[in-house]
Amino acid sequence: MAEPIKGVCVLGATGSIGVSTLDVVARHPERYRVVALTANRQVERLQQQCLEHSPRFAVMVDENAAEQLRQGLQQLGSATEVLSGGEGLEYVASLDEVDTVMAAIVGAAGLPPTLAAARHGKRVLLANKEALVMSGQLFMDEVHQHGAKLLPIDSEHNAIFQCMPVDFEQGLPQVGVRRILLTASGGPFRSTPLEQLAAVTPEQAVAHPNWSMGRKISVDSATMMNKGLEVIEACWLFKTTPANIQVVLHPQSVIHSMVEYADGSVLAQLGNPDMRTPIAHALAWPERIDSGVPSLDMFSVARLDFEEPDLQRFPCLRLSMEAMERGGTAPTILNAANEIAVEAFLDQRIGFTAIPEIIETTLTRLPANPADSLARIFDDDAAARAVAGEVVAGVRKP
Repeated sequence: MAEPIKGVCVLGATGSIGVSTLDVVARHPERYRVVALTANRQVERLQQQCLEHSPRFAVMVDENAAEQLRQGLQQLGSATEVLSGGEGLEYVASLDEVDTVMAAIVGAAGLPPTLAAARHGKRVLLANKEALVMSGQLFMDEVHQHGAKLLPIDSEHNAIFQCMPVDFEQGLPQVGVRRILLTASGGPFRSTPLEQLAAVTPEQAVAHPNWSMGRKISVDSATMMNKGLEVIEACWLFKTTPANIQVVLHPQSVIHSMVEYADGSVLAQLGNPDMRTPIAHALAWPERIDSGVPSLDMFSVARLDFEEPDLQRFPCLRLSMEAMERGGTAPTILNAANEIAVEAFLDQRIGFTAIPEIIETTLTRLPANPADSLARIFDDDAAARAVAGEVVAGVRKP
């Protein structure tokens, strides 16, 4: 007997993860149907996606964009119903006909609908870092309380998940895991002389050597804040601490991460750097389906290199580990300050090396409160943005 077709909701459909998700889903019409697609303001792209995938609902966060989409779809004869705002996001993430929610909205805006999906027991494909960085304990409590299934989409966390024993939630020591080896490409400045980093331009920072990503995430990769946030995520996903996570620079980005066991075995997940692999894995888990990703050519890879990260070169990595150890809303403050600093750098208001300085100053100035409610988390997020903005205003660009 054939399995029933699974309903899929893609939060953040017009971004790179959303586009890749729809590519994988379209390869398996016998398994999946698109129930809802959401976007912020990209009307034309979401309209095209609605025409291609015929979702029951489309949500634009921006009200004006929603009205444009509504009129456009009506003129084209589409039956897709258009909703708007944060309420619309939470509504479609909670629909009974939705089995799987791809949580790919970048930033704090993705947190409420991702929590709504968890509270309704969905299979949550987590590509939104903020859900765990800002509200780790709160989010994991909702997942466990409501029987949701959380599957990580970040290539590194997905790799770790694939290399873990199925019962890892008992605790890593209890299942024979010694540590997690979290790989990082090192970004475009892995070997740039330290004295040259202050003069780095936004164009140089967004030119990632291996992955195609948005501008903000590319800068995070260049500072290794992206990896720092992934350390925080890994702690929540796999019930561990930064002390049990070793970041490993691996410039080829072929090994996506590793898990070391008590007997000395190290299991690694390898593959081409294409996000459709973790997306397909999480969509079908525990089964395997075609993702559209070509086979890894080991002969063209030829070699795999590894280095230990230099925390002087990558202070954002140190700041992330310290924030996780500090606990409470410290990771929320870290994340918010980073977003303000990166935005200022991309706008050419500050230099590249000012990014970690702004984050550290903001962390020093603000106390970390218990992260026990969304209201508290958003309050501290707003406070961190305000303080970081003040610090940015006082920075003299080199």
